[in-house]
Amino acid sequence: MELSLTRVDYLQVGVTSQKTMKLLPTSGRKAMQKVVIGDQDGVVTCFGIKKGEPVPVFKTLPGEKIARLELGGALNTLQEKIFVASGSEVRGFTKRGKQFLSFDTNLTESIKAMYISGADLFLCASYIYNHYCDCKDQHYYLSGDKINDVLCLPVEKLSCITPVLACQDRVLRVLQGSDLLYEMEVPGPPSVLALNEGNGGDAGEEVLFGTSDGKIGLVQISAVSPTEKWKIENEKKRGGILCMDSFDIVGDGVKELLIGRDDGILEIYNFENANSPVLRHEYAFSESVTSVQGGCVGKEGYDEIITSTYSGWVSGLTTEPVRRECGSGDEVKMSHEMQNKILSLRNDLEHLQVKVLEEREKYQLNSQSSTAISTVPMFSINDKFTLNRDDASYSLVLEVQTAIDTVLLQ
Repeated sequence: MELSLTRVDYLQVGVTSQKTMKLLPTSGRKAMQKVVIGDQDGVVTCFGIKKGEPVPVFKTLPGEKIARLELGGALNTLQEKIFVASGSEVRGFTKRGKQFLSFDTNLTESIKAMYISGADLFLCASYIYNHYCDCKDQHYYLSGDKINDVLCLPVEKLSCITPVLACQDRVLRVLQGSDLLYEMEVPGPPSVLALNEGNGGDAGEEVLFGTSDGKIGLVQISAVSPTEKWKIENEKKRGGILCMDSFDIVGDGVKELLIGRDDGILEIYNFENANSPVLRHEYAFSESVTSVQGGCVGKEGYDEIITSTYSGWVSGLTTEPVRRECGSGDEVKMSHEMQNKILSLRNDLEHLQVKVLEEREKYQLNSQSSTAISTVPMFSINDKFTLNRDDASYSLVLEVQTAIDTVLLQ
């Protein structure tokens, strides 16, 4: 079965960090889901789609930069409570937007990674891991190198708490309480972790990892020692992995692996054989993919892959057939919904053109004024300087929320 996906742009928020967008769960598989996203302006936005247009559910006031967004709730129930980490604080919201939690961790550093399992909260700053239960401090661990991500194996399947840390020194550290249980070396600096198939597989011990140099792998974290199941090398020299999810987009009952990279490539792998996944489909965005989720958002009955990008665009790659082909002389009939959408887009375009003219005139007047002060606008710049081990070169990547005209290296 050929996979045909069409891109739909839904909404733009502020600049987003890694893993700050989720889909709220629903009781029915094909029921339409709401999208919740946090940005670097500190705003949490929740919206749904009605007749092809985004409809806001709630939006919070601006605050400190949101570094992570996770869903939680009681074990074995729908995970529909929203938790965001900003600075050293964790806040909790209901799906309607009511704040029910404001937990100041008193950490000296800002929170970089977060994971939630029932009443257990796992937080990581640059080098420090903390475990809280019902907002009470339980365990603490100081890592030998920078921590990039954290998760916990499913407690429902293992009946014990087993946190896994992804550390910059190419090591996965498995903890037991405040002690290191064992370490496992991986082929690159791990930047993101995820449970295989969203639940850790049949035994609940399978963890996916993605590295900053673009490699992907699956490991089994047992109580005694880890086992590598498979790994995929970055032969095409693509960007590092920022996010991953498991979702059955094909509809064959087997979940595909969704991968978002920092060079804007979204990849879909499926498991045609048991050994390792095979790349089935890819799509190129013009900026890094910070979050990816599979679900049903735009139209009931049509699954899609929802992504958020660095500049804050929330887009969907939907299975709904949007394009229609017709021969010469055939009459093209547009639905009432499509006609309204085109009219709305035309009105928006006219409004933007008027606004650009007004701002241009305003700038011309200000530039001739003797009292006007010239200021440089502040942009959020995402920069990376990474070593390519194969050819011993460095890659400099700069990402800004607006078009780049000039880069000056000094």
